[in-house]
Parts: sequence; structure tokens; C-alpha cells
Amino acid sequence: MTRWRVVLSVGSNLGDRQGILADAVDAVRRIDGVRVEKVSPVYETVPVGGPPQPDFLNAVVLAQTTLASPVLLDRLHEVEAEFDRVRVVRWGPRTLDIDIITVAGEHSDDPGLTLPHPRAHERAFVLAPWHDVDPDAVLPGYGPVAELKLEVARRRALPPGTRTTFPRRPAGVSGGEFSQPAAPPKDGSSPSTGSRAAVVCSPAGARQRAFMTMPPRS
Repeated sequence: MTRWRVVLSVGSNLGDRQGILADAVDAVRRIDGVRVEKVSPVYETVPVGGPPQPDFLNAVVLAQTTLASPVLLDRLHEVEAEFDRVRVVRWGPRTLDIDIITVAGEHSDDPGLTLPHPRAHERAFVLAPWHDVDPDAVLPGYGPVAELKLEVARRRALPPGTRTTFPRRPAGVSGGEFSQPAAPPKDGSSPSTGSRAAVVCSPAGARQRAFMTMPPRS
């Protein structure tokens, strides 16, 4: 039976965001014909577009599937529905959002499922966690994820001194990938998230390490 590599982006900005993401990944694991391989660290991100709303927690899931892409999309919409996802306002707040980023290099212009995802190449909250779990990943039609991630940082025109590379962090040390401040606070505290001048994509502290292993929730 043929299996295809699929890349999923999961996000939540309502309710128990961390718990919802953990439960959602478990729900994806239970889909017949889907095998989850890797789950990225969690990133806390400023919403892109839409009305004023809370910050998101985002992650990327790598999986194998035997399902055709439209069928997989239907199953993922069913998972979203389990978490009371509603589609009222475009880019509005949501309990759970699951996007298919790419399926084994498949190309589709179907408005219901465009592949690869038409905005993945410009979204730090997709590129950063994807790079964490697959440093050699390539987004079909756009190029290496590592290069796209750096290009997003450049386009954001962040202030001098802002880290736009993605250094390996020592265990137990949190830090921003697309960090807003030009320099970290001298007291060692987390960077401020008060400014919305640019998309901030920073690991969600201790929750990052908890989510990386993603044990099934009881």
C-alpha cells in the first residue's frame, strides 16, 4: 500500500491552547490511514490578519498517510469539529486549525485544497517548527525551508541585532527565532511581546519541551 509524506500545521488561540494541540495530535494519530512520525516544538505566534484576537500556539506534524488528499482533508475537518471549530470570520480566532501544507510534492489548484499550501512560504509559524523537525525539508515550488525561513525574517525588516538565524538552543534555555527585541533583556527574562510591528515567532517556553514528546493524554 502506498504511503505519502504529509506535513500538517496545527494551531489554537482559544481555550486551553496547549491541551487542545496535544489532544488534536492524538486525534490525528487515531485517523485510519495516518501515522504520525514527528511533532515539532510549540511556537507562540502573533496572529496574521483578521480581527484583534489572542496569540496562537502553533506546531508542525510530520506524518505518513494512505489517504487521498481530499479524504485526508475531510478527516482533518472532522477533527477540527471535535474541538468546536467554527468558520465565521476569515482568519478569525479558533479553537483548532489544521492545515495541510504539502503531500508528497503534490500540486493542486483546487480552491478547496490548494497544494502546496499557497501561503506556507511566507509564514514563520509554519517554517520555523517545520525546520525544527526536518532541517532538510523542501517546500515544492518554493525551495528549502531553511532558506524560506531566513527570507521571511529579512522581509520583516527587523531591527539591527535581531536574531534572524535559528541557532540551536541549550537544553532548558528558551529564546526567540523571529525575536522582536533587538537584544534580550539583561535580567534574562523572556522578550516582551507587547509590540505587534512584526510577526513574532518564539518558542513557548517550557511548554515547548513538553509538546515535543507529545505523550497521549489520558
